[in-house]
Amino acid sequence: MATRNPSEYDDRREALATYFDSTARQAWIDLTSDTKVSGIRATVRAGRDAMRSLLMGWLPTDLRRTRLLDAGCGTGSLAVAAACRGAEVTGIDIAAGLVEVARQRTPSFIGHGRIHWRSGDMLDPELGTFAHVVAMDSLIHYEPEDLVAALAKLAQRTTGSILFTFAPRTTLLAAMHTVGKAFPKSDRSPAIVPVAEGELRERLARLNGWSIGRSQRISSGFYTSQALELVRHG
Repeated sequence: MATRNPSEYDDRREALATYFDSTARQAWIDLTSDTKVSGIRATVRAGRDAMRSLLMGWLPTDLRRTRLLDAGCGTGSLAVAAACRGAEVTGIDIAAGLVEVARQRTPSFIGHGRIHWRSGDMLDPELGTFAHVVAMDSLIHYEPEDLVAALAKLAQRTTGSILFTFAPRTTLLAAMHTVGKAFPKSDRSPAIVPVAEGELRERLARLNGWSIGRSQRISSGFYTSQALELVRHG
């Protein structure tokens, strides 16, 4: 499978780390709490809550003795939910400041589960092998080539399923992103790259040993994201 220059992924990753650990840090902390936020961000919060619930619904109810990677864990809500089902979770994010918030927010009791918080690259092979990988809204800032290349690397160390989201390329989403440029910086996300679902499916079909499973879109005001499931077979 052809891939882009690795430095393009690395450069984008470092730019995102800087953004989320500086400009957007407090906004992201507020967004993932019950603090009052702007109307725009309230729709994003609702959308993210719905997406997290959807992805958790695609995972087994019983995750005891199961390793799960929360790739792009942010402030840790999904990682905590998975740990409460018994999973041994590695929650990793490029933004060290957000990982520290996740660590501080971890409940004192999460049942049989465990969480290992890490800051760094979700593609680091030293993280080991996992039964399930969840990348919720952490790959939406990459070009299709880089997105699929990242999934291919995650697939090399995943034995069960990969659940990820992408920004679907729609007329409405394109218009919303254009309008969004007029809002204050505190109400804007870093650049999101809309992806045509057909093109994405064609690229994913080249992943040997993997099949495309469920797919569902969540739309909530200024939040539009589509979940896709990859399942290992054979």
